[in-house]
Order: sequence, then structure tokens, then C-alpha cells
Amino acid sequence: MAQEVRGVVAPGKNEPVRVETIVVPDPGPGEAVVQVQACGVCHTDLHYKQGGISDDYPFLLGHEAAGVVEAVGAGVTDVAPGDFVVLNWRAVCGQCRACKRGRPWYCFDTHNAEQKMTLASDGRELEPALGIGAFAEKTLVAAGQCTKVDPSVSPAVAGLLGCGVMAGIGAAINTGQVTRGDSVAVIGCGGVGDAAIAGARLAGAARIIAVDIDTRKLATAEKIGATHTVNSSTADPIEAIRELTGGFGADVVIEAVGRPETYKQAFYARDLAGTVVLVGVPTPEMTLELPLLDVFGRGGSLKSSWYGDCLPSRDFPMLIDLHTQGRLDLGAFVTETINLDEVEKAFERMHAGDVLRSVVML
Repeated sequence: MAQEVRGVVAPGKNEPVRVETIVVPDPGPGEAVVQVQACGVCHTDLHYKQGGISDDYPFLLGHEAAGVVEAVGAGVTDVAPGDFVVLNWRAVCGQCRACKRGRPWYCFDTHNAEQKMTLASDGRELEPALGIGAFAEKTLVAAGQCTKVDPSVSPAVAGLLGCGVMAGIGAAINTGQVTRGDSVAVIGCGGVGDAAIAGARLAGAARIIAVDIDTRKLATAEKIGATHTVNSSTADPIEAIRELTGGFGADVVIEAVGRPETYKQAFYARDLAGTVVLVGVPTPEMTLELPLLDVFGRGGSLKSSWYGDCLPSRDFPMLIDLHTQGRLDLGAFVTETINLDEVEKAFERMHAGDVLRSVVML
């Protein structure tokens, strides 16, 4: 039987979000209903609200979540009611060209629920953020979007792996392939950038340089694992990174802002044959111009990191294990816990740089 629950909806471009009653249908074949326990407020949700993703309003926001499976549809065998799960937006299909080549972290046909959740007031279909829609007491997802993890871990920290923390750690370890002794620079020290710093530290980087224009963010980056900081509002970040790396530039530079200006900084701040990783999400109108001779002459790799090139079934449990061992402090990313009615204010605090992560608790 379909259920009515509360959820945070973005009704139109740049309109304030509001809490609405939504209808969650029973799970169909391959689907699951999850009782959401916690969901992080991610910048991607703000992009949805602002129209930076698409104009398929209304959106049911929220995607960085953990909770308990309540019910599953026909044919679901990997999860069962009662399982504690982190939700993900890479439910691999197993059949596309990437999956068949043994690269499921690039899956080009990821699964979402077939059915739509709707507004109780008028029956309009809701577009769930990243196919999840977890600023809600319950949500309907494809069963493959549920990854079982250790139930002893707090939902507030486990859910962060669903997007930002995984994106940053994966940008360093999976995409950038940071290894022991490397020098790493991270431009942009929000949640994703700080997670990239944590990933570089896990991988054994010898020098981790945090770059931002906000002294508060730089202080947090040091707590996460940065060995050096650069305030790019007062210093040229390219020159500063070179100075901190013997005049050469960093082995890996991770751009976690998503702007042409900062991407160029990353490009010129890397060593010859070094790697640039773009994990910051640009907006559709942005363009980039670089001298082609510089692209050729500097060698190395220019990469984009999709979701940290993660495989949730492999990476989520591993990172949870590292957290329980005390080697990865996921709790350091949680600035505050809030309720559903405070999401709009959380967006304002995020935009002002006042929080690393606000987490909605349900």
C-alpha cells in the first residue's frame, strides 16, 4: 500500500524549498523502499534548486543518505527488510559496454526506480535528485542503489559516503591514483575537497597542499590532513604550490571547485607528466580555453572524476571499515544536524561557507 510521508521539494527555479506530503508507492520489481535516517545537504541539491541540473521541476531533493530497508519488490535478493544501507546513485547495470569490459565504476546505464513518487496535493510526479530523493522520511529507489554497511555506524556519517565524501576520496585514490610519497594539491576546500585531502592522506601522500580563499576552510583542511595551506586570495596558488614542491609542481592536483579559473590553476600547478583531476561540477555555460601546445608539452593526464570513480559495493564497506578502525574520521565532516524544515537555511549556510556538512536527521 502506498504511503504518505514528508519530503523537501524544490517547486521551481530558485524558489525556496518547502516540506510537502509525498506519496511513496509500494516497491515494484527490482525496487526498494528505504526508511531514511540521515541525509547530508550537498551542493548538488542546491544545483537542482537553482536549475543547474535540469528544469524537470518539481524535484524531491536529497541524495547523500543512509537508512533501513523497509520493503523490497519482486526479484530483489541483494538486500532485505531490516538491512542498514547507504544509498548510491551508481546502481550498475552489468550489461553496458563499461560493465562488460570490467569497469563498472563507469557504468553508462545505472538503474533508478521505475515508479515515480508524487505530490499528495495534486498527483504531480516528482523527479528525485540523482534518482534518490532522500530529504524524505521514506524514499523509493532501485534495489541496486542500496549498499549494505556495518549497522553499528552512525547514519549521520555513513550517509556522507553516498556522495560528497566518496567523490572526494575517490578523486584522490581511484581517479588520481595518489600513492605513497606523492605531492598533492587540492583546490577548493569544501566537503568534496576536504574528502580529497582525507583520501590523499589515506593513500600515503607525503605533501598535501590545501588551497582556498577562506581561512576557516583552510583551518579545517589542516585538521582533515593537509600538511600545507595556501590562501589564494592573497597569494598566487600556482607559484605557491611550485614553491612547496621544489619548484616543480604537484604530482596530482585535484580541482574541487568546478570553474575555468581554478581549473587553469590546477593545470599549471602540476608537475610535468603530472595529473589533474576535475571533481568540482561546472555549470552548463562554462567553457575552458588552454593553449594546445601547453596541453601537449606538459604531458601527463587530465581526468574527470565521476562520483570518485567508485564502485559502491566495493568502496562503501571498505571506507566504513576504515572509519571504525579510527583511520578515517567521517565525523569530522559533520558540522551540524538539522531537521527537514531547516534545509533552506542549510543552503544559505552552505553558500556562505559556514558549514562543511549539514545533515538532516529523520
